[in-house]
Amino acid sequence: MDAFSYLSVLLWIVLGLAITQLLGGLAALVRARGRVKMYWPVPVQMAAVFLISLQLWWALFSLNETRNWTFAAFLIVLLQPVTVYLMAAFITPDVPPEGEVDLRERYFRETRWFFGSIVAALVVSLAKSLVLWGALPNSIDLAGHAAFAIVALAGFFSRSSTVHKVIAPLSLLLYSTYIALLFVSLPR
Repeated sequence: MDAFSYLSVLLWIVLGLAITQLLGGLAALVRARGRVKMYWPVPVQMAAVFLISLQLWWALFSLNETRNWTFAAFLIVLLQPVTVYLMAAFITPDVPPEGEVDLRERYFRETRWFFGSIVAALVVSLAKSLVLWGALPNSIDLAGHAAFAIVALAGFFSRSSTVHKVIAPLSLLLYSTYIALLFVSLPR
């Protein structure tokens, strides 16, 4: 077994937990639909985090060529799935077995943690490039990071429902465009 195959097991477990969190949360919302006071930015952001999880899984394959692993390199790479898991955990509402579930109230209770985890993921992503390759990503990738950071910071600081209703579909559009531009084929 090569080093990447061994080290990647933990990466895939953490990403799998993020996807499980999102899918389990969606299923819980559907089962409790009669008790859920809907706030549509929540499922849109859940879809965006699902897309981020899949993109990260896809992109991390490029590390299979890395031969000289250090603990620092492994730690920074592991922090990417960890931050994505935190995104999933903060955006997915808890659905108790009884009582009304107000998605707007739950969303705004966790909004700073959710958007903070996005900013953390962006910082980790840039740090990963520096640690593994000694350089920042290419200009298109860097522009994507900047756009995501602007949206995440707007979400972090704003308590306006209108702003968050713009941010949710914009996030999904930005992530989709980012993937279409940079990750259409499996990275080498």
